[in-house]
Amino acid sequence: MEPIKEATRVSFGKALAELAPEYPGLVVLDADLAAATRTDIFAKAWPDRFVDCGIAECNMLGVAAGLAAAGKIPVAASFAMFSAGRAFEQIRNSVGYPHLNVKIAGSHAGVSVGEDGATHQCLEDVALMRTIPGMTVLCPADAFSMREAVRAMLDHEGPVYIRLGRLAVNSIYHDRPAGWLKIGKGEVLREGADVTLLAAGLEVQEALAAAELLAAQGVNAAVADMHTIKPLDAELVAELARKTGAVVTAEEHNAIGGLGDAVLAALADADVRVPVEKVAVQDVYGHSGKGDELLGEFGLRAKDIAAAALRVIARK
Repeated sequence: MEPIKEATRVSFGKALAELAPEYPGLVVLDADLAAATRTDIFAKAWPDRFVDCGIAECNMLGVAAGLAAAGKIPVAASFAMFSAGRAFEQIRNSVGYPHLNVKIAGSHAGVSVGEDGATHQCLEDVALMRTIPGMTVLCPADAFSMREAVRAMLDHEGPVYIRLGRLAVNSIYHDRPAGWLKIGKGEVLREGADVTLLAAGLEVQEALAAAELLAAQGVNAAVADMHTIKPLDAELVAELARKTGAVVTAEEHNAIGGLGDAVLAALADADVRVPVEKVAVQDVYGHSGKGDELLGEFGLRAKDIAAAALRVIARK
């Protein structure tokens, strides 16, 4: 397929609409933000299978739980700050505890939300969702992996949280055949012997760019897309860490509780003792600004990943 540059929230809305005929039980819910989460694409195509719950995210998750208990496949979407943050108790008690087949979408996650500022820039959603027993956590990198992730999410029995981005991202997987994405299996995008770069979401394109910067300095970096943060592909993490002896994680999330900590836990469990650097938002709140500029300000660009790689190599 031809490469495209598209926000994963747009790809998400398109995928739901396109896959609806294959999943007759699919029902999409939103909380007055359909034009932003792009569930409006689904709503226009399938109006009888869309429910706008209004600005009532907690109620939306309760409705989704009821639909799942009745045998439907509900997808409940809002900004990550609201779907994962505000509605956390409902997710824990109404979705996670009975292990219902509810799919939760958190859009506009991370600092790239931009001008909406700290109150809307959810940097904690992955950490929160990882703590729910039985919850699968997905963070696709581009339009094509998002479509694959949506299908995998709908096929998966049990609660799933999927992270959507606001900014348009470059294509990475446009040449892959359908069905390549498997929940719990990371994707090695570049082989390398000197350092391993593990990334999720829009940070995958930054990690690939960082690998090019490092190559210009004679450093051979492996890059892997950890699109599934839970269950993490611990076997791949350990394998790459043993091979290169140094690891950098990259995520548009707080350094606490996200991909970086999941990787550290996997390495500890496997008794793989290598230096690790976490490229992430360093335990601070975001603030208003242009999304692209904030990625640079918070140290989430390719140059920041490359710098972390050089630091971690020096610690070998």
